[in-house]
Amino acid sequence: MERLDGKVALITGAGSGIGLAAAELFAREGAKLVLVGRNEQALQTAVDRIGADRASAVVADVSRPEDNERMVKAALDRFGGLDIFLANAGVEGATATIEDYPLDVFDQVMAINIRGVFLGLKATIPALRKRGGGSIIITSSIGGIRGRGQGNCAYIASKHAELGLMRTAALECAAHGIRVNAVLPGPTETRMMRNIEEGRSPGAPEKARAVVLANLPLKRYGTPEEVANVMLFLASDDASLCTGGVYSADGGLSAS
Repeated sequence: MERLDGKVALITGAGSGIGLAAAELFAREGAKLVLVGRNEQALQTAVDRIGADRASAVVADVSRPEDNERMVKAALDRFGGLDIFLANAGVEGATATIEDYPLDVFDQVMAINIRGVFLGLKATIPALRKRGGGSIIITSSIGGIRGRGQGNCAYIASKHAELGLMRTAALECAAHGIRVNAVLPGPTETRMMRNIEEGRSPGAPEKARAVVLANLPLKRYGTPEEVANVMLFLASDDASLCTGGVYSADGGLSAS
């Protein structure tokens, strides 16, 4: 049997990278999907790849309360309920020291990475509770447990804070059968990582990449599909005893 057969999953940041990989994997495992993001074309492409009979797209800004309510309503109206919430939307911000970091960029990172996760939890928990339980997965980062790199103060702070939200939600939701966990990707082959490389070594991103690879025990970046495999485990009943946990998918970086 498919591991998510009969389940309804809502995924933010679903138009590309890890979110898209998770959407495609969840669909192959039987889930019906509500895909959320800000790029309408990317979302529609994802729906076309998965199949309009199994997926719906919602263009939304996760930092807006009304958009979070609307994406949950879409799941209820189209598929009759919600079982899985993958809070995956996130931004990396700028590369600058704390003293030089632009305030507007700092606020934007916090709005998406922290406020967005908080509002997502606030909107989805009641729907999951009505189903008798479910799974919430928050995409944090290796930056949630380490102050890695330089010039990423907003991103690092936001990813640490996501783990605080996860642990609080896990305790609050346990009595309702809702499991809450976080996945911590390390360097992964995504647009975000390309942007980080360019920010650290403008005009020569390959130099930044070489430094990162030198510090990775497995000596390679992960793929979005590898991270999605961890998310699938947490979304499925295979992880029925797992809540409040932090799951690294980082090529050994957290151990080094």
